[in-house]
Amino acid sequence: MQTTDETADFTALSQELTGFDEATLRGTGLTGTYLAVAAEQLGPDRLRRLLEATGGPLGELDDDLRDAARALTHLWYTGSWPGPSPFVVSARAYAEGLVWKAAGLTAPATAPGGYGSWADSPSTSHSRKGSR
Repeated sequence: MQTTDETADFTALSQELTGFDEATLRGTGLTGTYLAVAAEQLGPDRLRRLLEATGGPLGELDDDLRDAARALTHLWYTGSWPGPSPFVVSARAYAEGLVWKAAGLTAPATAPGGYGSWADSPSTSHSRKGSR
């Protein structure tokens, strides 16, 4: 993906909002997709104003931009856009959600166990008391 000023600004804002570094965000492969989703959902003017707020105190944003920042953060963490008509961006967006990285997990149903994994007994560490 070619980096533009808008992409760089979007990545910088996303770092501030999510707490993840540039390498992690770019590693999702979704920076361009999320920029396009944000532009479509927020509109070009609102997105531009939010990008211009990068580097400043985010706590001083007006209510409209604060809601936009929350929506963008939600997008990065869950792979879905919130709101009156919420939607999941894609299966990849779900799998790359920062919520899984923050928890040190892999998104459920996204990483197969590998050939023959069904033959192994489940871990006994999660068994119920009294079932032994």
